[in-house]
Amino acid sequence: MKITKFFLIICCFLVIGCGSHMKYVADQTLPEISGGKSQVVFFRSSSLGAAISASLYDITQGEPEFIGIMENDTKIAYATSPGKHIFMVVSEAADFLKADLESGKMYYAIVTPRFGVWKARFSLRPIRRDGTTDYNTTTEDFEEWMEDTELVVNTEESHQWFQSNLSDIKAKQAEYWLKWQQKSDAEKAEVTLRTSDGA
Repeated sequence: MKITKFFLIICCFLVIGCGSHMKYVADQTLPEISGGKSQVVFFRSSSLGAAISASLYDITQGEPEFIGIMENDTKIAYATSPGKHIFMVVSEAADFLKADLESGKMYYAIVTPRFGVWKARFSLRPIRRDGTTDYNTTTEDFEEWMEDTELVVNTEESHQWFQSNLSDIKAKQAEYWLKWQQKSDAEKAEVTLRTSDGA
């Protein structure tokens, strides 16, 4: 009985996780791209691991730049400089997505759940425009992601959460980036947003 209660307490703690702290915006229209920037829209929509939060970062310069926290059925629009980028999603573990972005173009990526040791882990997958994968702008799923997810933005609380958890985030970045780099060139290409994926 004590073991069961302990397990439930641990599970509750893990489900609470980082919490959201994000704000739903009144105008759900995706922001326009301006100033020669590129924009990546990150979606999350899956019943698996729905109660677990996942946090997003741009680690192009090495240090994690906080993008936001994703609950299920949300999306985040991230405006950034064109060129090569590396994005990271963190929960129980970390996973990565490379990108080669062109100025003035909109790109899409999806946060997808997978089974972990204690709770759901998440991966980042590019959404293509060429029909070569299940994650594609021409599918009905994509239309549902656009319509059924809510646009969220950071708040003071979400930034405070990031600062409070920075050491753990950086530890996961270091551990799992080493593992990710062991992928083959073909495997890395599968998880790279190409310039041609934007429009």
